[in-house]
Amino acid sequence: MNTIEDSINQRIAARIRIERESRGWSLTELAERAGVSRAMIHKIERGESSPTATLLGRLSGAFGISMSMLIARAEMQEGKLLRFADQPVWHDPQSHYLRRHVSPRSDLPIDLVQIELPAGSDIPMPASSYVQARQLIWLQQGELVFVEGDVRHEMQAGDCLELGPPNDCRFINETTQPCVYLVVRLNPGVS
Repeated sequence: MNTIEDSINQRIAARIRIERESRGWSLTELAERAGVSRAMIHKIERGESSPTATLLGRLSGAFGISMSMLIARAEMQEGKLLRFADQPVWHDPQSHYLRRHVSPRSDLPIDLVQIELPAGSDIPMPASSYVQARQLIWLQQGELVFVEGDVRHEMQAGDCLELGPPNDCRFINETTQPCVYLVVRLNPGVS
């Protein structure tokens, strides 16, 4: 891992610990709420393991915030302009999914995130990571299959999908080329 990625993972680990401790939760309580092993959370908080996108989705859902908000709280400073070079980028060590937080951290209740999903990827996200938020997925490049509960949405470049009520979801790239999409998330009541 490079130094920048090490630094991002350290800040995410610290933020997970802060979120857990600010709620007065033990490692065991967070593990039960997120459906993740206590040992894995302990390794992540100590910086001994890098969390996957699925794991971050489970942890953020347990905290009642979006994965975007969890990472933004870990990585970003306040301000109206977030230059491309300063946009936090996170790399999933398991799927190699690349996540770029595009929107500046501000008092606006919105997140704008760009995802590059490698060919052959299948990323599950629990319904808990979508609680108290409304979302759009806008496909920029390639093809994306988005499975929302029992509904399968096959998307082409330019398509935009509004997500329904919170449901277990999967982001799937069945092609041999990466796909790029934007997630626009409204976080009502989150500051």
